[in-house]
Amino acid sequence: MDVTIRDALRHSLGTRARRWLLVGTLVAGLLSAVAVVAAAAPADRTFADLSDTVQSLLSVMTPLFGILLVHDLRRAPVRVPVLPTVLAVGLPAVVLGVGGVLICAATLALTPADVADEPWRFAGTVALGSVLVQVVAGLVGTGLGLLLRSTVIAFLATIVLPLVPFGLLGAVDALRPAQPWLTPLGSVRNLLSGDMTVLRWAQWLCVLLIWGVGLNAVGAALLRRRGGPTGR
Repeated sequence: MDVTIRDALRHSLGTRARRWLLVGTLVAGLLSAVAVVAAAAPADRTFADLSDTVQSLLSVMTPLFGILLVHDLRRAPVRVPVLPTVLAVGLPAVVLGVGGVLICAATLALTPADVADEPWRFAGTVALGSVLVQVVAGLVGTGLGLLLRSTVIAFLATIVLPLVPFGLLGAVDALRPAQPWLTPLGSVRNLLSGDMTVLRWAQWLCVLLIWGVGLNAVGAALLRRRGGPTGR
């Protein structure tokens, strides 16, 4: 099992194309950080506000690394466990999350113009939340990659599928409080605000179980039924 995990981790960023994808994603995050600082009012120039934009942008691409890992799994000449592949998406997710944190911190620190009165408020919690946002995004990618054979369709689904329940719940006032319990987008808002309470951590855990654990469990079970790699 250990060897398989090491192999999966190596494959997660093991090709030149994936490393360039990682670099390109971080460059896009940097450009968005600069644009936000340039356009925002001084009161909105905070680490939390900057992270909200940058990490949300990065999280659009993070699932693609999970989908590509599952694509490697499908092409494997022998039956291999699914779990190491799912866990391996943590590497690019953490790299993107930490990279986004460094981009936001450097951009804010180097901003010559006025900033908010407390620009670094909740910075530690926001930094942790940034990594967790990318981890969940990566797990959504592996889950939908297991469920859908097409890489393109799976990637589009990682964008569209989380939006559907978020929009439906938001359209009804009585259901809006369920957004952070049931949708990644609702949880992301809390994590990147930095103002986390016990209730909000419980909401994030619920989202992780649904979109991270549950989605991948269903995908692995479906793959086993199709006669693909083992689910252990």
